[in-house]
Order: sequence, then structure tokens, then C-alpha cells
Amino acid sequence: MSPVYRGRFAPSPTGPLHFGSLVAAVGSYLDARTQGGEWLLRIEDIDTPRNVPGAAENIIATLAAFGFEWDGPVLWQSQRHEAYAAALAQLQAAGLAYGCACSRKEIADSATRPAIDGGLAYPGSCRHGLPVRRPARAWRLRVGTAEIAFDDRLQGHIAQQLERDVGDFVLLRADGLFAYQLAVAVDDQFQGISDIVRGADLLASTPRQIWLQQCMGWPTPRYAHLPVASNAAGEKLSKQTLAPALEVGQAAAALVGALRFLGQAVPAELARASVAEVWAWAHVHWSFAAIPRQAAIPLATLP
Repeated sequence: MSPVYRGRFAPSPTGPLHFGSLVAAVGSYLDARTQGGEWLLRIEDIDTPRNVPGAAENIIATLAAFGFEWDGPVLWQSQRHEAYAAALAQLQAAGLAYGCACSRKEIADSATRPAIDGGLAYPGSCRHGLPVRRPARAWRLRVGTAEIAFDDRLQGHIAQQLERDVGDFVLLRADGLFAYQLAVAVDDQFQGISDIVRGADLLASTPRQIWLQQCMGWPTPRYAHLPVASNAAGEKLSKQTLAPALEVGQAAAALVGALRFLGQAVPAELARASVAEVWAWAHVHWSFAAIPRQAAIPLATLP
């Protein structure tokens, strides 16, 4: 008997939802619902300096206005510090996590190669102990030389050698906040997530999350990384690139646009339909096989 499908959508409240956010929400929602699965909503507000006041409430209201229905209560990362601390303590007790005294400047001065997703690969300066009379500023997870690989349902076979491509990565930051990689792995396990459908901009971080799962003895979900929408300059649509916020009054048209972006053969008359009618069509006609096997799609190239 196959396990129950449980998916999730996990936006960060750094601003309003935009078209790129909608693509990820639509893809994860329909993958779950068309397989009889559950779809959960998580607000990833752990990185408090980046949170925008009122953005989380706006995100939840926008999703509801666009016709999304989630199972169970919303999970807020800001209320989960004890769970993250417990996971870090387990990794510390196992000798897998260690204190790091390095500043960003020190890492920049000693690093010898770039990391796979920007920045610099940590050179392991504190791996064998802290320098004399220097306290830990952060906590890192040891990585090995073995390749971490998985088969993404859309992007194919993905492999990283973490020591070379990333280095020992941060679990608890120097500012006292838990890092995204730890929080997302802990929450996916806590919520029993079986399938993660999200944007390909997070593809490079997935091997770190799988390594964390392995270190904790947790199962690894199935992954599918959707193509992300990019602008004319080739930049991912995001709050940083000033992507316009979704308009509730244009919900049906935006949903149709997201479905077309994901390769669905949406009939022309659906452009004038209601939100309920768009969802009714999508639940019947959704085709995962039609999603483009690309990491990014420029919006200017869409019909």
C-alpha cells in the first residue's frame, strides 16, 4: 500500500504573492489534489529581519481569494523554535554539528571556491575545533565526500558533492536565528510531507536537506522542481526584482496564466471564466507530464 500523499506550499512573508509564487502554488496544489492527497500551508517566517509586517496575513487572504483550500491549520515557523533547537541538539550530541567562530570576512579570505548557489563554499576552518579564546558564532553541519543524489520528477537526476559544492553549512546563524535548511527539513518531517513540489530556484539546496534528513534518520520525500518564471533580463520573478503583486480582482485570469505557464492546454474560453470554473477545469484536465522540463521560462516567450 502506497503512503498517503501530503504536499505543502511554504511562502515566506517578505512581501505579497506574485505570478512566480502562484505558479508554485498551483503546481503543488494540483499535484496533491489530483492524486487524492492533502495540501498544507506553512508560513516560513523564521528569517525575521526579512519579514514584512502584514505580509503573512496578506498571503493567506490572497490564497483564499484565489480558491486554494488547505488541510489543517497553517504552520508558522516562528512558533517552532523548540523543535529546531531539539533537532540541533540531536545533531550536536551525535558529533555531526560543530561551533564555528568564522566571520564572513574570514570565510571570504580563506575560501578557495564558489558555492553551487552563490557565495563561497565553507573551507572547514573550524571543523576540528574553535580557535583559542574564540567562541562559536554559528553552528554548522558536517558534510561528507559522498555524493548526494536524487531523481527529480521534472529536472531529472541531480547530484552534489556537498564538501566541494557547499561545504559544512549553517544550522544556527550568528544572529541567533535557525537557518532555513534546518527549519524546512524539521517541518517537512513534522508535517509528514511525502511530496515537495516547488520552484527550481530551490533545486541547489535540496541535497543539503536530504543530507539533513539522512543525519536525522528521516525519510526523504519525492521532489519535483517546477520551472520558475523569469523576466526579460533573465532574473527570477521575485520581490527583489519588483514582480507585481497578484490582484484578487484578476484571480481567474492569473490562474489561467499560471496553468498555461505550466504547459496545460487551457481552452481560450476559460480566460473569461470564474475562479471556480477555472479550478473545476484544472482538476479534470491537469497533466503533470505536460509541465516543461526546464529550470526557468522567460515570461516574454509565452504565447
